[in-house]
Amino acid sequence: MSTFWSIWISVITIGTLVSCALLLRWCSKNQSDVEEGEDMGHEYDGIRELNNPLPKWWTYLFVCTIIFSAIYLVLYPGLGSFKGILGWTSSDQQVRSIEDSKSSIANAQSEKQLNQYAKELDDANKYFGKEFKQLAYQKDGKTLLTLPEIANNPKALKVGQRIFLQNCSQCHGSDARGQKGFPNLTDDAWLYGGEPKAIIETIRNGRVGQMPAWKEVLGDQGVKEVVSYTLSLSGRSVNAREAAEGKKRFVVCAACHGTDGKGNPAVGAPDLTDQYWLFGGTRADVTKTVMYGRSGVMPAWKDILGDDKVQLVAAYVWSLSHPDKK
Repeated sequence: MSTFWSIWISVITIGTLVSCALLLRWCSKNQSDVEEGEDMGHEYDGIRELNNPLPKWWTYLFVCTIIFSAIYLVLYPGLGSFKGILGWTSSDQQVRSIEDSKSSIANAQSEKQLNQYAKELDDANKYFGKEFKQLAYQKDGKTLLTLPEIANNPKALKVGQRIFLQNCSQCHGSDARGQKGFPNLTDDAWLYGGEPKAIIETIRNGRVGQMPAWKEVLGDQGVKEVVSYTLSLSGRSVNAREAAEGKKRFVVCAACHGTDGKGNPAVGAPDLTDQYWLFGGTRADVTKTVMYGRSGVMPAWKDILGDDKVQLVAAYVWSLSHPDKK
């Protein structure tokens, strides 16, 4: 925070407290020539105004709030750049990466600093860490359970669902059915494979998908023809001549999607022969995809969740598309 804003905030804050104190003092004294308890000469809707002092309980409560505010501003941050004599912080505001965050948290915990975020993480790890490991690991405490094994444990599955709701639902939805540009995790369409190993890899290390733009290469007519052929792969009714020409041009797409259009999980290329469309399956949506390309990023969670939580949330995700195997 710059010096200007630090001073500005401090002046406004202290000025407000002082003004409240002066206003309270002014209101506590009789500012009229009329004696206390006497009629002020005002009437509204049959109600007469009397010159009564402020209620004592109200005055004392107001004084207490002003004193509390002053003590709070001395102990905790609130006056510009002043950090308070306790040195309390909500979190390290200088963190710019996961590595910085981990280092900052570890340092705050080792130095017993009053960092609220670090304290809450430390408390959570002490309280829940052992529970996570019991649910994700075998009895030896070293070997991770398989996803089907975890999915057969209702308690572990419920914990995995909670982790999912906290970290994954922002993109995939609370019901895991996704939205445009974010995969539905409850069906059988998996860009990078739906086997347990593939799901764990996706969550641990993330994914970066890139569909190149083909407008400059194919031209408007070429895009139109390729789109017709692409739609025909999933049984859609299209112009037969355009589809035939599009099949010839599809060679530029086959490198990723395969000559049969069934995709390639190794590179995250979707199957074009089914009815699942990540960015929409209308002709307009598919045309936009071919013309301008698409890109997507699934962040890596291994450094945020750790192996045990990754295993639990992966088991929950796996169970969504394998309800009969739980």
